[in-house]
Amino acid sequence: MRVFGIDPGSIRTGYGCVDTDGRRHRLVVCGAIRTGDGAFPDRLAVIYRQLSTILLDCRPECVAIESLFHAVNVRSALKLGHARGVAMLAAIEAGVPVVEYSPAEVKRAVVGYGRAEKSQVQQMVKLLLGLDQAPEPYDAADALAVAICHLHAATAQPRVRASRSQPRPANFVESGVGKAVLDRREANPVGRRAGSPLPRTWRQYKPA
Repeated sequence: MRVFGIDPGSIRTGYGCVDTDGRRHRLVVCGAIRTGDGAFPDRLAVIYRQLSTILLDCRPECVAIESLFHAVNVRSALKLGHARGVAMLAAIEAGVPVVEYSPAEVKRAVVGYGRAEKSQVQQMVKLLLGLDQAPEPYDAADALAVAICHLHAATAQPRVRASRSQPRPANFVESGVGKAVLDRREANPVGRRAGSPLPRTWRQYKPA
């Protein structure tokens, strides 16, 4: 499975592509798109063009992008929202499905703590991908972390579905523990009137 992660930004947009065989992750490419000091629409165009080219080269199965959660002010939030929109458009135009994860979800999946520092994310990405050096800049490490977050979520879903598909006892009596308790009560019916019905669920159980 190949996942392409994006950490959007109007000044610098991080990207990272990761391959996995279900057990080990491998770095394909990572970096950051620097938009320069031009007009804002021109910077958005740079993000779109470069992401489109990189997606065409990597051909991922999915694009994972960090969702917007806060910004210093409203103007910054609007700019970040535009950058996210352009990044998502590039992915959709490339024919790749898009999933979103909050920064806290990404940090929990990679570091195990939803408020981890950027340097901690950077070091964990290095360890998970078996790199000699931590990926730089931070935007690239964050993008790789988003991709790894989706890989972990994708591999966890089949296990959850398998556990949910296992048959479960319908009630207390049908469970192994319930049967053992009732067998003991049949052998020693102290505290239960003769001929009284056995409890079928925990709600019907009354202490002696």
